[in-house]
Amino acid sequence: MGNFFSSLSKVIHASLALTILLFLFLFFTTGGFAFDTIFWSWLFRYMHVLAGIMWIGLLWYLNFVQIPSMPKISDDQKPAITKIIAPAVLFWFRWAALATIITGLIVAYLNGYVHQAMTLGIGNGGGKYTAIGIGMWLGLIMAFNVWFIIWPNQKKALGIVECSPEEKAAALKKAMITSRINTLLSLPMLLSMVAAQNLY
Repeated sequence: MGNFFSSLSKVIHASLALTILLFLFLFFTTGGFAFDTIFWSWLFRYMHVLAGIMWIGLLWYLNFVQIPSMPKISDDQKPAITKIIAPAVLFWFRWAALATIITGLIVAYLNGYVHQAMTLGIGNGGGKYTAIGIGMWLGLIMAFNVWFIIWPNQKKALGIVECSPEEKAAALKKAMITSRINTLLSLPMLLSMVAAQNLY
């Protein structure tokens, strides 16, 4: 049993298998459901939530754990973070951000409110469209920050891209501030998304 739980790959595959079994159980014990737009909307919403959990979870890990802990770590231990842990975190972080945006846009398209949301419900009665639109725009801003500010500067800060010590220090500061901006936007973004689903 310890061998099973020591392998992330085995645990993830088992989790996927349990998920499929649960889906089949729900399908066959409730008389089934059509594989229509509602089904695809649900499936992409599920993937949207999964990707969002990975993205925001790693954003909060960086801001609540890694960044505050770095000054407490001795210089001889820091390469373990900067050469191994941080690049892995940033890999999942940026691809989860992209997956969250793509699946969210697909959900909005399948439910027929992409235009209304992107225009913040102006001329369409507001309410749900305004709430989901604010959440979508905040998500787009945050994803832009991940790919075009945080990641390029982290590559310099982590030594993936060659630069001078001064450039490295400036890049680290810029990446940290932008990460904090995303943390600042994360709670309003999540509030907007949940409000759109539950208050209107």
